[in-house]
Amino acid sequence: MSPEQFFELLLKELEVHTEMQPYYKFLGKQSSWHFRRNYFLQRLRYIHKHLVEGYNPEQPIKIWDCGCGYGTTCLYLAMNGIATYGTTLEFYFETVTKRKEYWSKYGDTSLFTCTYENLFDNRPKPESYDWIVVQDTLHHLEPINDALKIFNESLRTGGKVLSIEENGNNIIQRLKLYKYRGNKRIISIWDEKLQKDILIGNENIRSLEQWQQLFEKNGFGISQSSVQYVRYYLPFQYRFSDPDALLRKEQSIQTTPGIRREYFFFGLNFVAKKR
Repeated sequence: MSPEQFFELLLKELEVHTEMQPYYKFLGKQSSWHFRRNYFLQRLRYIHKHLVEGYNPEQPIKIWDCGCGYGTTCLYLAMNGIATYGTTLEFYFETVTKRKEYWSKYGDTSLFTCTYENLFDNRPKPESYDWIVVQDTLHHLEPINDALKIFNESLRTGGKVLSIEENGNNIIQRLKLYKYRGNKRIISIWDEKLQKDILIGNENIRSLEQWQQLFEKNGFGISQSSVQYVRYYLPFQYRFSDPDALLRKEQSIQTTPGIRREYFFFGLNFVAKKR
């Protein structure tokens, strides 16, 4: 299943599972529809490129989606015949079962399993995974060095971490987050399900350079060819332009180092390989 096919089916699912609409917002303002669609598809295409293209079912890989949330990435991989184990601390964990019922019409949802658990309470067995996916999650993991150490131990030799993050250098997002949380980047929250306090990154986004330093410190190397910046244009710009043309311009801009790429792209994707 292609990212585009999956997206169309997701739109139909949102009409059924209405509780997900505030999160995905595709059925909200029509003026921002193409803006949100482009962003969603770029990230999913990135996952497709690294995990689906060239996948050989005769040589299955083990994938852990740390912070799987609603399980969208895991479901997409399942639709392509790839098994994934997801973990999450999100309150909407219970929605996953209903989602699997919907997607079972299009693929083998038994390939997707998930649990509600804290990364630091239930460490995976050493060298048990080939890939770890962290989508909109890496900036929540604290202590971050301990988390990356667990990732390193959990991966087999040559294993990789696929990260889909916000760009910590983005000027607009930095201003918004400072207004929201000031410099309080790490907080403790009470988890009702686990009945304990959990340390969490408070939208503690970082730049590529900062992530490089942290990953290298913990036995990884970030592949420069894997780095991708996404979402440069703002929603209002989609009202007067062809969305596909804007996407092509974005992709062109992100290939050139400079101020526009480093400080005005919202999203940041990269792959880190275990040394």
